[in-house]
Amino acid sequence: MKSDVEELMPRLLPVELRYINDELDLNGPPRNPQEYLRQVLEASMCPDVVVAQIDPKKLTKKQTVNALQVPSCHSAPKGFSPSLSWQQKQVSTFSDVRQSITKTRIHWSSQSLDNNVLMPKITDEEGWRTFCLGRKVCLDPSINTDAEPALELDYSQVGFPPFLSIVSRLNQSTVLIVLDILIHWFEENDFVPQLGRWLYALLACLEKPLIPEAHSSIRQLARRCSQLRSTLESQDDEKLPALNLLICLVAYFEQRDL
Repeated sequence: MKSDVEELMPRLLPVELRYINDELDLNGPPRNPQEYLRQVLEASMCPDVVVAQIDPKKLTKKQTVNALQVPSCHSAPKGFSPSLSWQQKQVSTFSDVRQSITKTRIHWSSQSLDNNVLMPKITDEEGWRTFCLGRKVCLDPSINTDAEPALELDYSQVGFPPFLSIVSRLNQSTVLIVLDILIHWFEENDFVPQLGRWLYALLACLEKPLIPEAHSSIRQLARRCSQLRSTLESQDDEKLPALNLLICLVAYFEQRDL
């Protein structure tokens, strides 16, 4: 059967008949001019488009991916894993927050900070822990500063919330460094509300595609959350929704989302 090219024009360099029946390795380099011409001829006879023959009956009718399936994570105890609809809602909300931050970053980063907001230097790990979590939590993680009166808060003691005027000033390098600092703190301490707020905000500021170091950090975060979740004794534990949310967000970045 002639190719379309042969139908339009004569073959200027015919292939000798004694080479036609020889075995030809199409994946290897040609060893002589005759093999080169045969490879060109074989390639011209291949179809431009190849369609895979798939039996639809073999496909699962309802295919879903659980957003909490992150490698190396502890499996959630029975009843401790959220529903698929809950995960979908959280991922959708998180995606909207990311878009909002991207659109308003220039505006918020130009806003003046209060005089009491002194952001640490990028290399000051202890300074960032105190800035985000507060001096009280850093000294005693069991303290619940959220239970304290809201009036006349001393942010140096209870930690600065991740205001948009603050996180919008952080470039990607700083976001990754602060995220890594807080995850390492979390490895050795219990979950506290301030930590959850900052982790959510920093994840919302992460830009895709993630660099390998960022992938490693957020997987470490998911493992720690799943490990802590496996120790909870009640489904009513106030930490459970926050831990599930963070694992869900890591799955979002790992492209294991819904």
